[in-house]
Amino acid sequence: MTVTSSYPRPHPPEAARVTSETAELLEVLWGRASTAPVSASQLRVLFILEHNEGINLRTLADALGSTPPSTSRLCDRLEAVGFVRRQTAASSRREVQLELSRHGRAFLADLRGRREAELQSVLERMPVAQRTALLTGLEAFCDAAAAQIHGGGAADDARTA
Repeated sequence: MTVTSSYPRPHPPEAARVTSETAELLEVLWGRASTAPVSASQLRVLFILEHNEGINLRTLADALGSTPPSTSRLCDRLEAVGFVRRQTAASSRREVQLELSRHGRAFLADLRGRREAELQSVLERMPVAQRTALLTGLEAFCDAAAAQIHGGGAADDARTA
């Protein structure tokens, strides 16, 4: 796939189309790297818990855009394979906090290593200048996406730049 445009900088619709195609290709590459004993939904739970240690079930359900009963079932399965632990909150015995187990953290580290190896084999085929441009663009994309997700102005600034 080649990005061709008569513009010095691709307009947002063209960039969105190419980014979407890229995400689809990443899914294929990551699928090759995955020997995951978890579903895509369960993997999202692991990623959320990794960055939000000790959150409760309702907060996790909100982050997933799901219901607490569905989220609880996801966590049941992850707890059964040893990736998640539930603990009673110190502040309230009625509240349960969720956290990754050591096994869950090791699983994510291994998965990331396999994914990065798949990506590295693709990136090695690219000229250095294009890899550099890709890295610069991805860093800006991550900044803009994080700002949008976390509420804010930096994403608006990035869109107008």
